[in-house]
Amino acid sequence: MKRTHPPCRAAVTRREGGVNRAKSAAGELWIPDAEHVWKSAEILKDFHFGDNILELLLEDGTEHHLPVDPSNPQLPPLRNPDILVGENDLTALSYLHEPAVLHNLKVRFVESRIIYTYCGIILVAVNPYKQLHVYGDAIIHAYSGQNMGDMDPHIFAVAEEAYKQMPRNQKNQSIIVSGESGAGKTVSARYAMRYFAVVSKSGSKTNVEDKVLASNPITEAIGNAKTTRNDNSSRFGKYTEIGFDRRYRIIGANMRTYLLEKSRVVFQADNERNYHIFYQMCSCAHLPEFEHLRLWLKEDFQSDVFKVLAAILHLGNVEIRNSGDAHSSVPPGDPHLAAFCELLSASAEGLVRWLCHRRIVLVAETVVKPVPKERAVSARDALAKQIYAHLFDCIIKRINTALQVPGQQHAFIGVLDIYGFETFDINSFEQFCINYANEKLQQQFNLHVFKLEQEEYMREDIPWTLIDFYDNQPVIDLIEAKMGILDLLDEECLFPQGTDQSWLQKLFNYLDANPLFEKPRLSNEAFVIQHFADKVEYQCTGFLEKNRDALYEELVDILRDSKVITGEYCACINDEKQSSVNSKGIKVRPARPGVKAANKQLRTSVGDKFCSSLSLLMETLNATTPHYVRCIKPNDVKLPFEYDSRRVVQQLRACGVLETIRISAQSYPSRWTYIEFYSRYSILMSNQEAILSDKKQTCKNVLQRLIQDPNQYKFGRTKIFFRAGQVAYLEKLRLDRLRGACATIQKHVRGWCQRRKYLRMRAAAIILQQYIRGKKSIRLEALKQGWATLVIQRYWRGYRMKQIFLVVRLASITIQAFTRGWMARKRYKKVREKALILQKYARAWLARRRFQTMRRAGRDAFRVTSARAFHVEDVTKSLLSQQNKENRGLMERLTHLASANSHTVDRLQGLEAQLEKSNSQKASVEAREKKVKEDASLVSLEVDCYRRLSLLYEPFEKQQLILATDNCTAPEGNRRSKARKAELGEKVGRFHQRVMEMYYPPPLEHRANICLAKANFDSFTQVFDETTIGRIAENNIDIQTQDHEREVESLKEEIKRLKEERVSLQRKIEEGGQVNSDLQEQLVQLTKHVKVIPELRRDLNKLQNQKNSMDRKMKQQSEQARGTYLIQTPTPAIPKDYLGMLEYKREDESKLIQNIILDLKPKGVVVNVIPGLPAYILFMCVRHADYLNDEVKLKSLMSGIISAVKKVIMSHRKDFELLSFWLSNTYQLLNCLKQYSGEEEFLKQNTPRQKKNCLQNFDLSEHRQIFSDLAIQIYHQFVSVMEKTLTPAIVPALLEHESLQGFSSMKPTGFRKRSNSTCEDSETHTISSIVQQLSVFHSIMSQHGMEPGLINQAVKQMFFLVGATTLNNIMLRKDMCSCRKGMQIRCNISYLEEWLKEKELQSSHAIDTLQPLSQAAWLLQVNKSTDDDAKEITDKCTELNPVQIVKILNSYTPIDDFEKRVTSSFVRKVQSLLHDRDGSTSQLMLDSDYRFQVTFPYRPSSQALELLQVPSSLHLGFLTRI
Repeated sequence: MKRTHPPCRAAVTRREGGVNRAKSAAGELWIPDAEHVWKSAEILKDFHFGDNILELLLEDGTEHHLPVDPSNPQLPPLRNPDILVGENDLTALSYLHEPAVLHNLKVRFVESRIIYTYCGIILVAVNPYKQLHVYGDAIIHAYSGQNMGDMDPHIFAVAEEAYKQMPRNQKNQSIIVSGESGAGKTVSARYAMRYFAVVSKSGSKTNVEDKVLASNPITEAIGNAKTTRNDNSSRFGKYTEIGFDRRYRIIGANMRTYLLEKSRVVFQADNERNYHIFYQMCSCAHLPEFEHLRLWLKEDFQSDVFKVLAAILHLGNVEIRNSGDAHSSVPPGDPHLAAFCELLSASAEGLVRWLCHRRIVLVAETVVKPVPKERAVSARDALAKQIYAHLFDCIIKRINTALQVPGQQHAFIGVLDIYGFETFDINSFEQFCINYANEKLQQQFNLHVFKLEQEEYMREDIPWTLIDFYDNQPVIDLIEAKMGILDLLDEECLFPQGTDQSWLQKLFNYLDANPLFEKPRLSNEAFVIQHFADKVEYQCTGFLEKNRDALYEELVDILRDSKVITGEYCACINDEKQSSVNSKGIKVRPARPGVKAANKQLRTSVGDKFCSSLSLLMETLNATTPHYVRCIKPNDVKLPFEYDSRRVVQQLRACGVLETIRISAQSYPSRWTYIEFYSRYSILMSNQEAILSDKKQTCKNVLQRLIQDPNQYKFGRTKIFFRAGQVAYLEKLRLDRLRGACATIQKHVRGWCQRRKYLRMRAAAIILQQYIRGKKSIRLEALKQGWATLVIQRYWRGYRMKQIFLVVRLASITIQAFTRGWMARKRYKKVREKALILQKYARAWLARRRFQTMRRAGRDAFRVTSARAFHVEDVTKSLLSQQNKENRGLMERLTHLASANSHTVDRLQGLEAQLEKSNSQKASVEAREKKVKEDASLVSLEVDCYRRLSLLYEPFEKQQLILATDNCTAPEGNRRSKARKAELGEKVGRFHQRVMEMYYPPPLEHRANICLAKANFDSFTQVFDETTIGRIAENNIDIQTQDHEREVESLKEEIKRLKEERVSLQRKIEEGGQVNSDLQEQLVQLTKHVKVIPELRRDLNKLQNQKNSMDRKMKQQSEQARGTYLIQTPTPAIPKDYLGMLEYKREDESKLIQNIILDLKPKGVVVNVIPGLPAYILFMCVRHADYLNDEVKLKSLMSGIISAVKKVIMSHRKDFELLSFWLSNTYQLLNCLKQYSGEEEFLKQNTPRQKKNCLQNFDLSEHRQIFSDLAIQIYHQFVSVMEKTLTPAIVPALLEHESLQGFSSMKPTGFRKRSNSTCEDSETHTISSIVQQLSVFHSIMSQHGMEPGLINQAVKQMFFLVGATTLNNIMLRKDMCSCRKGMQIRCNISYLEEWLKEKELQSSHAIDTLQPLSQAAWLLQVNKSTDDDAKEITDKCTELNPVQIVKILNSYTPIDDFEKRVTSSFVRKVQSLLHDRDGSTSQLMLDSDYRFQVTFPYRPSSQALELLQVPSSLHLGFLTRI
């Protein structure tokens, strides 16, 4: 039953359409090769039946003659067309055989640098021996939620398929990862578990997914070792069950282990090592905590583990000597023995005794017998192996305990990391068990593949025919059946004197007739088994010892007495029958009955335990849906991306990939949907077939016409099934049609070019003929006319140049004149500025001298002014008490008015009389209101008047002080100064009289006195202007200085008289000071009155509101009493001056929040109001709280607004319109808080009325920051909703949809997706869907009045999402990397750019975020062959990093044979040019979750708050406009 490769197909003769056709000379095929397994060749001569030689041309140019048996020609397999090479799925190849699979893997691995490939339901993973950028979280999220086959093959796609089928089918899943040592099994299993940990976060706070990933280093340290094939080889099988709850979040995990290679503890082959943990511990021996292995760690268990490991190392170094006569002994001073006993706290004497002796229990007595050195060494090694094995089980048990969390497990996904088929030069018991396990797994795999094929046929209503596939049940029976290899091995182990040779002889005796069991010709210590993969020769040496795995009871008792080995570890030793794999309560039914142990020394054998655990594993796998990952080792030297065909094909045969190919090839391997077939082969349709509306029937008609044999294809419900080779035949027909069309196009184009060339040559010939013929008819007169023409032209041109020169000269003179004048004026200005500076300093010096003189006089006046302050305070107190009395009287009258109005409500019978009385009261209140307003205006006028009077009176006082000073300095004085003093005294008296008349008018003439006071004040300001008084003072000083020298003598005579006059003047000054103090006291009183006015206004407003409400109630009661409406003559409306504030009661705050925030619906009453009205209303309420200086009310309102908006956002997280509405209003409210804050930076663009409406009492900068944070939160949620709406349509619209009609940019792959992997999607997304959705978003944002800057930022974020998602899918989808797909992408980008122009959003720079995608599309279209092309690519693809560029080049896939693949040399050339690019990252994927930083630009509103009206639809009648 050995099979080297699948049967070759008839390559040169095949049946196409029912007619036998010979292969043409242009055909290609595969022939066997010793070095490369298979190599390509081209047929030179047609082959006919009866020929005995096939003439071929090899790739190196040499001819080759392949002998063929004419009687039974076994022809080489055909090669697939180049268009089908590099497929994601091997079953999509038209010709399915071993060389096609091998070549497809090589093209993908070496040229495209792709390590994953599908083979039906198998994922083939080739170890790259290099770190790749295809395992980041961004790639995990890209594969999450995708159907298997939509993206490039990946381990994450298999994990996603298992995770998706678990809830869909309500069935547990398994991922089986297999392969030989060094193929990457452990890494693949690790990535699968990492995928589950990322996409399914645990529901508890225990972070189980992190614990699952953290357990891998521990298990690898104690279970992995270096071998000749792998530096980190797993020497045990591991099945990890990841548990999920009902919400399919990770809730726990459990680990099972299989067949730990215990012999490695005591023996390692050449160039191999022991388990990693020993070397790791030895490397840390110099640390203080590891010194002398005194491990004082915090964790007692860790300390005990290291002690046990150190004890195993010391036990291996214990020396056992031969004492003669089959005796053995241990040196008494052996330091390693002492260290072992010290670390484990064991008895050294007992250990030495039972290592060198054995106790035999007979019927009547017990005998202690010494054992030879060999048996003692075996006992020592067995003890070391048992200690390590039970330590391994104990650690696994601890890990499982840590991975269990409270909660019930609903489902699980198992990840099996198990050894693949192994064959070495020397194969022993471990290889036998490993290959036995692979036989069981291969059988389960074959049955599963067979089942899936049958389900596919039944689902498509295609008749099912039996398929012959390899069944390895005979090999399994040979191993595990009764009287099989394991049964005979256990039987031989029962005999104390049993040996490997005796067991081998039994095998030859009982199994010699079995065709799968052979005896080697050149060896008597081995046997051969024909496995499904290959023949394996096993050396029988050590089989019995490894199967027994015996450990004497006395040594076990010594370990039980140890003080270190306690608890869980001791339980593991005591219970050997309980395997670490038994869990979950699964009952295992062994394939054969177990063998009872004959004594205490022999318990269940290793083979028996392995059979039980393997049966349990198979039951678990059969109860789940399996997913297969086959890891391939490309070479033995561990070089990156090096492909050894011989090693690869050996593993493909062993792992079942070729068996899958063979099963697929026997049926209908190529399967295309009707839409894919129609899109691909519409070029082969006739006009009559193409116009049919039923595409399914069209496909049937075309196939029946092209392929005559109906057995070569079958029509299913949704797919067309083709036999092997038929797709290649259709591709040939399509290529021939395209070549014919190209030839026709070329013919017509070349003919058109030749015709154009001919017409140009003909026209040129005609022109030449004309000139040649015209030359003969030239006459002398014509020459003279020509000469005269030249002379005239010369003079005319000279005249024109002279005119131009004169104009330029005149312009130059004019420019020079203006320039020289400007320079002269500039010099004059500089001289004038210097003169002004000199004048300024001179005048300043004179002014300082005058100022010093006046300052001395001012100091004397200050003394007088300070005395007046005490008198001002007394008068102020008296005026304040008088004003308070008046205020109380006013309040009493207002209270009386309110009580009178309240009594009128209770009286229903006298409604008319009460109504008239209320009207009269209303008129009186209005009169009083007018009076209060007049008083307020009078007060403000008086305050202004006094301010101006005080300014004017100050220089007047200075003048008097100067005169007094002059009198002191000049005792005699002069007549002029005396007359001037008298005149000033009279003016002061008149001034005092006017002020008294202005401030104390008769009560009945109050308004007239106000006008009189204004007129008097104006006249006074005309007479005593500040500058006039200053000029008088200066003149007096000058006159006194001049007259002082002339009248010294006369002044001496009049000293006595001047003293008397000085006394009288001082009295007048004191009287003026008294009047001034009176004015200041009145100013203080009026200032306090002004402060009381706002309180009176508030009281008046409250009374007015009460009166209005009472009027409404009275009117309603009157209407109810009469039964009819009262018709009254409307009174003329008095225009009101609103302040832009809304008043509400404290108890109405919750109602305000409920109506304006919580219950407000954007689709309801808000449609017909101005944008941002809720924000304006809330801010007007805030303004009123600030106006009242009520801090408690303001804080309560602000907190209520913030809490309510947060509540609305949290309860409507997916409502785009509501999020847009509140984002706009929150932004508007934030702008209002800035605009009316009163800060200088926000007042620049405000109107005078807006500046007047600024907040007066509180600083709300902290609340502005809170609102800014809230707006950011709303914006991010708002963007998330847009992303969730837009994401499902991006890839179908921009990549999959054919926006260019009649221009197919996709090649059908024929990939056979899982039957339950895909779900029907009735909605087809196009680029129009994207544009339409963007228009909906923009319309809603504009309708809600959102700031254009915010709209630009949101649109930019959406365009980034479109570009990043599309580019990421291109990176992960090889089928999207083609020239035509690049054209489709650029066309779709143009549609998005047009949308931006239509909406006038070019300023958002959203199109810049599509630059990486645009450059990727350009890269797909550009030529990729020469060095200039490489240089152009590196220069233009600036937005793509080197990893992305290389990935696109490697993934480039031609759609037709006319396109060329990108060569590896060109990719290396581009890589070398990109090597030195600065600032480049190594990330393959763009972070589609990246968010641009949002900013809220300040835009002042032009809306006048005082003009806003609250619509009745908002139900805010309790708000009152102030």
